[in-house]
Amino acid sequence: MMQIKKLSLLLLMAAGIIFFTQCLDPGNNKDPRGKAFAGSEACVTCHKEIYGSYLHTAHFHSASLASAATIEGSFSKDSNIFVVNDTTKIMMEKRDNDFYQVLYENGKEKRAERFDIVFGYTKGQAYLYWKKSLLFQLPVSYFTGLHDWTSSPGYPEGKVFFDRPVFKRCFECHSSFIKQSGVYEVKALDKNSVIYNIDCERCHGPAASHVKFHTEYPSEKEGKYIISFKNFTRSQKIDMCALCHSGNNNIMLASTFAFLPGDSLSQFMIVNKNIPPSGKPDVHGNQPQLLELSKCFRASNMDCSTCHNTHVNDRGNYAQYAERCQTCHSEANHNFCKMADSLDRSFVRNNCTKCHMPEQSSNIIKGKTSDEGMQTAVQMVNHRIAIYPEESQKIISLLQKENGTSKK
Repeated sequence: MMQIKKLSLLLLMAAGIIFFTQCLDPGNNKDPRGKAFAGSEACVTCHKEIYGSYLHTAHFHSASLASAATIEGSFSKDSNIFVVNDTTKIMMEKRDNDFYQVLYENGKEKRAERFDIVFGYTKGQAYLYWKKSLLFQLPVSYFTGLHDWTSSPGYPEGKVFFDRPVFKRCFECHSSFIKQSGVYEVKALDKNSVIYNIDCERCHGPAASHVKFHTEYPSEKEGKYIISFKNFTRSQKIDMCALCHSGNNNIMLASTFAFLPGDSLSQFMIVNKNIPPSGKPDVHGNQPQLLELSKCFRASNMDCSTCHNTHVNDRGNYAQYAERCQTCHSEANHNFCKMADSLDRSFVRNNCTKCHMPEQSSNIIKGKTSDEGMQTAVQMVNHRIAIYPEESQKIISLLQKENGTSKK
């Protein structure tokens, strides 16, 4: 009897050792990217404040499971209809606990597909549905600026189809991982392998060893076994952002899921440096290319992180961006805005980017609403820092109207 008790105690101790060893070894977390990855949840213990702030950013919401909390559009009566033509409409409907886009022709239901995945957050949203192991885009999207359902960009006016495939390449910028069998053909995607959103390790690199070390040595304050962004060259910093923000017309050389912070972008794609003739940002931005055309960029050592803190939601914080502009452009340096004296000085101090980095209509991200087939485009910030006379005149006219003046 005593031997049985001892054996039971030894087995219990062994089980406890295995349990705690697994807790201390993030390599056992079954991250679909491999044992080198810890998963973002492992970051929370030591980086709770940063992680909590990151939850409110566009990067965190770049992709998510479809739910009442993540779908922005309305399912309420009279707000859930997208009219295709006189005989055809698509209605957004909640059925039990799921949400669907339902096609009606002459009042009869013809097809219904479920919202499964949401792409996007701030400018608008596109929606995907699973058909066995393949993914397809739903024909109706949502534009945040209009607070309305629109046709998905690129769909022909007056026509509806549910069979536009979505590939792994789309996930390479909207998520942190998905497995696909095959490279050049439409192959199965593994829905259980998706890591939604841009997670911590997409930008900081594999962190299993980092988490394991600091779990074992909590008093050590210097980050070990983690890639340090602050030690990157300017080119390395920009390449990290350009991976997803350099447009959609690049020649792909390798899956960007294999890109690690510090890698050269040239190993993964040949970036198309051509800017649209209009000079306006194209789909997904072309932002690094536009920034590199800027005199401010060429005359300084600025990079994307000079203005953007990816850990916080600083979208629309014009005063904060203006403050960063004025680290170089100031009255003391005799290169402050020449319009400051004739306009509202306070406005000028807090809104540099409204004139010099205006929001402009995308050339490609366009959709049509049910309102008489109105075509609209997503507004995107042009990252070419320059003088835009037409945009500046809009601001000047607005200020003069508010002040009751007509100065030119």
